[in-house]
Amino acid sequence: MNRERYSDKLGKIKEAGNYRHLREMQFNGFLVHHDGREMLNLSSNDYLGLASNPALYEAFKRETDVEALAYSSSSSRLLSGNHAYYTLLERDLADMYTKEAALVFASGYHANIGILPALAGKRDLIIADKLVHASIIDGARLSDAEFARYHHLDYDHLRETLFKSREQYENVFIVSESIFSMDGDVADLQELCDIKREYDALLYIDEAHAAGTRGTNGLGCCEEQGCIRDIDFIVGTFGKAFASHGAYVACDDLFKEYLVNTQRSLIFTTALPPIIVAWTRFILRGMPARLPERERLAVIADRLRAALTGRGYVTGGSHIVPCLCGSNEASVTLSRQFRDNGFFVLPIRYPTVPKNGARLRFSLNAAIPDEDYDCLFDFIETSC
Repeated sequence: MNRERYSDKLGKIKEAGNYRHLREMQFNGFLVHHDGREMLNLSSNDYLGLASNPALYEAFKRETDVEALAYSSSSSRLLSGNHAYYTLLERDLADMYTKEAALVFASGYHANIGILPALAGKRDLIIADKLVHASIIDGARLSDAEFARYHHLDYDHLRETLFKSREQYENVFIVSESIFSMDGDVADLQELCDIKREYDALLYIDEAHAAGTRGTNGLGCCEEQGCIRDIDFIVGTFGKAFASHGAYVACDDLFKEYLVNTQRSLIFTTALPPIIVAWTRFILRGMPARLPERERLAVIADRLRAALTGRGYVTGGSHIVPCLCGSNEASVTLSRQFRDNGFFVLPIRYPTVPKNGARLRFSLNAAIPDEDYDCLFDFIETSC
């Protein structure tokens, strides 16, 4: 075995400023403890602050017989792991999205690497936004379909590509995120629905960062933009705003049945523990009442963008607010400056983002008090 090639590759990663390591961290609500410092956690996906809300845990225990729930399913769903809470959760999801069916997975990664390969075959095309998440790219590459990309949020380019090639394929899957994880920008789902109808395609929307944070009932951008009915596959995750674990797709009965029989990342993995699925259902059923948290999140994001642009930084986004720095080195330096002053915000570097597109990514939390955000804004306006 040649071990040197791995050592050499790690050396090159370090030289390029892209070296990563696992941090051991302690958490206290929206605070994080690392390297002997307590910092405001601005790198979590706990957008509504539900993961750090002890009152929710108490309410869950009052409403649920937690002593009767196992902490492991010990089996795949198609063997003995498909417990009753799965049925209840999937029924609730289908009802809330007014879809025929819903299917729950072990994670968002399991969903995205499994759904597209199961559905898209050799006579099909998957065409995705250039900046979709790595899990979608991996899923498209695992499929037998041809895989193409259109320029980010460039729907003229999508139309141009489909105009030239649609007749070559049996099925076309248009794939996009609703809120993009690196830039925090938002897709025009109505436009995508129009293109889907124009070219007789299927539309797959990943709402990972929008589920819980957008829409009157927290169903995501598909609810906010009024196009739930026209999207064939609405994919969401429970590991972010829902403060739980797992993922789902809302779709037609036919597609659910097909996925249960063909999707490898569903068939060949252990089911989620009953207590996790019960907790997820508890959070889901309370999500419509979280509108004040969603509205507060939008206000905080607007204030942060104003503070950053006031200091000359390029930014944008939603409740995910990027602060573009340029080089990997610049992003690391700025991140260290924030952490030295009590704000845990991490650099996002190439190859996760394009070269010279390194940035800090602020992931906001509605539970953080105004006075703590005021400290953040004061620091940006006076020291960055």
